[in-house]
Amino acid sequence: MAEVHGSCDTAFDSVRDLFQQRIVDGPEVGASLCVNIDGKSVLDLWGGYADAEKTKPWDKNTITGIWSCTKIPTSLAAYLLIDRGLLDVNEKVAGYWPEFAANGKENVTVSQLLSHSSGVFAFDTPTTLEEMQDVEKSTQRLAQQAPWIAPGSQSAYQLTCHGHLVGALVQRITGKPLAQFIADEIAKPLGADFQIGLPEKDWSRTADVISFPPEAAAGLRNLDPTSLAARGFAGSLMIPTIHNEPVFRKSENGAIGGFSNARALVRIGDIVSLDGSVDGKQYLRPQTLDEVTRERVRGPDPCLMGNVRFALGFGLPWTDSILPIVPEEDGVSFWSGWGGSLVIMDRRRRITISYVMNQMELSVTSNSNFNLYLPEIYKAIERYTKQ
Repeated sequence: MAEVHGSCDTAFDSVRDLFQQRIVDGPEVGASLCVNIDGKSVLDLWGGYADAEKTKPWDKNTITGIWSCTKIPTSLAAYLLIDRGLLDVNEKVAGYWPEFAANGKENVTVSQLLSHSSGVFAFDTPTTLEEMQDVEKSTQRLAQQAPWIAPGSQSAYQLTCHGHLVGALVQRITGKPLAQFIADEIAKPLGADFQIGLPEKDWSRTADVISFPPEAAAGLRNLDPTSLAARGFAGSLMIPTIHNEPVFRKSENGAIGGFSNARALVRIGDIVSLDGSVDGKQYLRPQTLDEVTRERVRGPDPCLMGNVRFALGFGLPWTDSILPIVPEEDGVSFWSGWGGSLVIMDRRRRITISYVMNQMELSVTSNSNFNLYLPEIYKAIERYTKQ
């Protein structure tokens, strides 16, 4: 029988029991689930299997592809530059990246690019995996595109190219590729097991991403091909098991190319939840966090096919949005990955919650398992704070 391992405060025993049940009953194949309160780990669980055949246990150091949860450290990379006065959200992108001014993008601001309202949300023609993962050439290609919507008019989620866009700014300002900057400034100082791209030495401890059934995506195939959603998907190479491909693992993609687990993502999310300071190191000033987590755009997003509120890179809770289970409270921000992985950061209560799994569902935010875990986690938090 699949077992759950790890530790949790007694207030979270019900969460552990539910996690065990979902793994034993089968909806969950392998996963990790973590909660930090005020920088202290109160729940750190993992269990199930790292492969679809259920022959390889998911252990403490198992990692897997996290899809768009990659955008959390990518956004934090931009936040660090903003905090240091090296990147101004109100300036034009072209001021840092002159080539980006081509084809009507000369007035696109850094704020619009970070909040998914730049109008450049996918490659303008279908691309191959090899082309997308040649970051230098594909970034040049994005710089030459015309926007598909008026910049700043609405969000249109930058599915798989967000890391190219943010990475271009990071590299031009710091001289470092995005993946290296995140490793040096975020992952290594935190001791967080996160990386964009995956060296072969880590493949043996990496859980395969398991796709949802093909029939689940039938609705996507029936989209109007002229719609923004269809064009966005066509230019984003949305292959569910892309993280299992060697060419993908050997390259870098700052939008979807992260490999990690819940423990590491909680450590990274603590930068936000703990007001910029983790283990005595000040990563961001509180006033910077006030600025970057302020709402920039709200409304329907064609690529996410639902309502969303965006700050600079992160989502903000909204009961009418694509993820209504996150409480609509001040100080809360989050983002998720295709299939279900998710990180919630709560500055007011100094809480970080993260979930990472290998069995995907056809969902851009959360999944049926986490939809059960989260209410139980909040009940446990109440019990914990009353102890």
